[in-house]
Amino acid sequence: MEIINSHLETADTAFAFLAGLLHASGQLERTKNGFEVSIITDIKQLFETLSTIVKMMYGDTLSLSLENDYVINKTDYYRITVPSTCAMQLLSDCGVLNMSNELINGIDLNIANSEETKAALIRGAYIGCGTSSIRLSEREEEKTTSGYHLEFSSHNYEFLSDLASILSEFNIFSKLVERKNNYVLYLKEAEAIKDLLALIGANEAVLALSNEMIRREKRNQINREVNCINANISKTVEASIKQTDAINTIISTIGLDCLDDELQEVAMLRLANPEESLEGLLSLSSIKLSKSGLNHRLNKLIRIAEELK
Repeated sequence: MEIINSHLETADTAFAFLAGLLHASGQLERTKNGFEVSIITDIKQLFETLSTIVKMMYGDTLSLSLENDYVINKTDYYRITVPSTCAMQLLSDCGVLNMSNELINGIDLNIANSEETKAALIRGAYIGCGTSSIRLSEREEEKTTSGYHLEFSSHNYEFLSDLASILSEFNIFSKLVERKNNYVLYLKEAEAIKDLLALIGANEAVLALSNEMIRREKRNQINREVNCINANISKTVEASIKQTDAINTIISTIGLDCLDDELQEVAMLRLANPEESLEGLLSLSSIKLSKSGLNHRLNKLIRIAEELK
């Protein structure tokens, strides 16, 4: 993933990133000496990034193992374990553990107190429990009915609620719902999803999403134009049928000879060109009329036919 390789410039951003990750996919087990800390993930590359952070901050080494209990949809999951020598300190530094060694469910705003640290925390949360469902068209003309969807899923309501508040500070607005004994914070607006991806440094994803939005808007515009053209064609056909029926009624009752020369000329023009629009009829004739004038005469033929009926 592109955002895993995003550079964490300071200790504050590193701790904020870890805080988001721990809240999202951390697994904490209380022991007589404190807590065992591990992170469950399907992203093996995450191990290298976390190892660099922990080595730099605490001088310790993480361990990586395959987590057999988390094989979902044939996807392998990994357990990244924090050594006991620094586990408690890491939890405290990330605002997950208070001074009384009690776990904090929500986000410690002292950890996320700047735009940089908030963005780092959101990045960690997305890596830990975020998913996106955006089907990209492989070809410009390809149509996809899939909408835009990005979500964070967790058992921790306070965490997602605080995350929603932080996102709103960047004008990214989300909805929090309960789903099957779990909580889901989701976004469905394409612009909001694009802003979030840009915030966490997923630049390639932002570009791909922007291109997809352009493709879909282009297809929608073409569809609107085609629908408009089809609607106009339908109106032209319906009007022509109505006009032709009226003229045939006049012919079968009193005959066209009973009409004045101007109406006879229009009637013969329509009978000879039943599929043409008003513009088409005028282009094929030497009649000195505007489109509205021609339409007026055709409507007069319809009124005459209705009176005859």
